[in-house]
Amino acid sequence: MAAGQLSSDLAGVASGTYVDVIVQFKAKPTKTMLDKAKAKGDTMKKQFTNVPAAFYNLSGASLADIGPNTDVVCASKNRSVKGTLDYANPALNAPIAFTSGWVGTNIGIAVIDSGVNGAHPDLNGRLVASENFVAGSTFTADAFGHGTHVAVIAAGNATASSGSNATRTFRGIAPGAKIVSLKVLDANGMGTDSQVIDAIDRAITLKSTHNIRVINLSLGRPIFETYTKDPLCRAVEEAYKAGIVVVAAAGNGGRDNSMGTNGYGTIASPGNDPYVITVGALRDLKTTTRGDDVITSYSSKGPTAIDKIVKPDVVAPGNLIIAGKVAGSTLMTTYPGNEVLKSYYLINFSPQTSSDCFTLSGTGMATPMVSGAVALMLQKEPTLTPNIVKARLMRTASKAFPWQSTATDPVTNATYVSQHDIFTLGAGYVDIAAALNDSSTSSRVALSPKATMDATTGVARLSVSWLSGKNVIWGENVIWGENTNLFDTGLSARGDK
Repeated sequence: MAAGQLSSDLAGVASGTYVDVIVQFKAKPTKTMLDKAKAKGDTMKKQFTNVPAAFYNLSGASLADIGPNTDVVCASKNRSVKGTLDYANPALNAPIAFTSGWVGTNIGIAVIDSGVNGAHPDLNGRLVASENFVAGSTFTADAFGHGTHVAVIAAGNATASSGSNATRTFRGIAPGAKIVSLKVLDANGMGTDSQVIDAIDRAITLKSTHNIRVINLSLGRPIFETYTKDPLCRAVEEAYKAGIVVVAAAGNGGRDNSMGTNGYGTIASPGNDPYVITVGALRDLKTTTRGDDVITSYSSKGPTAIDKIVKPDVVAPGNLIIAGKVAGSTLMTTYPGNEVLKSYYLINFSPQTSSDCFTLSGTGMATPMVSGAVALMLQKEPTLTPNIVKARLMRTASKAFPWQSTATDPVTNATYVSQHDIFTLGAGYVDIAAALNDSSTSSRVALSPKATMDATTGVARLSVSWLSGKNVIWGENVIWGENTNLFDTGLSARGDK
């Protein structure tokens, strides 16, 4: 294998050992290229339509014979991914959008997750397609309970919590949007790279059919190589090229100090890709105002491993979020105490009465907040590109945070200190009303910048290529703020309390 063509987790595979592998090609592979493995007795399990890659079961001997191959970018193991869920009414200024009629009508959001329960009242018949990519199964329903919760956050219309008896209403961000469910996570919330790539590939194919303009990825896994050779990143970039905004969870590694970084450098893939919008999670402290919101202790921090990309891009509420429940799902069975009883939001109901609502925490809950916001922006201006959507969300994000905050784990009572810097907050707190009112544009690609750190001063400097050019009216301080560029590793799924 030529240097760099074989991922590190495939090194040393014995010649007679077979392993599931994703082979990325520089361009769409020809039949001759694809059939090389078959001639050696190996198996091609899947050729992707829009992503220049294929899923194989290859022997160690075949892996050794791949390179040097100028057609191949990289071969990597078919790794495990999982829903970005911690143990487990946002103040995004969405109500201002609703009063102007922006509810995401006819915008398709592809939820690549554990499936979606289309019978949930808050989706009200807006699940327009549902497909399964979990190996060995044809079951499209949500057995885990994560995907339905995500879909209701993005597009729930609050049917379950509305009416004359309502005291609290749990409405999603884009209650007029359509949901396309592409199931990649099983009943335990686990999936693989190949399943996620297959679903992204399918979303690109279905773009015109269901007007899919947004892909929501509330899932992830650790980073094993540069994003330029990561198969998940390659797939999301193909969606970006197809004009689809990809929104991905930052990950829930903010408390991870196993490497002595106090949670820095824990962004998950594919949230490490500079083309996507990567979302961290805030605590809204159960108020409708924005001024008291702070970062959650578990929200993963940048810069990204290997490439040192500045992530997350933005943050949104993701702590103790009330949204759709799936009765009998794994999450409901495992965490019955997370159910929100009807007596909490409707009068004249006894405390025992079960409901359609459930509480979960994690960056996977913050991600559909932003996917919903994107749907509102695209309903208002259907011609917006992924670049302009990302740039406007970052430019208009609020940067008014305290220097640091503390959070306590409600079970262990451990206390965590978080610094509100650029690698924790990105460009800041999404403000839907401001993003909808922004008319800024740019001809540049809105790549998340690369960070380099001065070893003496500890100041991170950004390498940004899209802040100058035609019609650009913002600068570095407007996007990221003036005082959010320090990187200090000296500071350090349940929701925070």
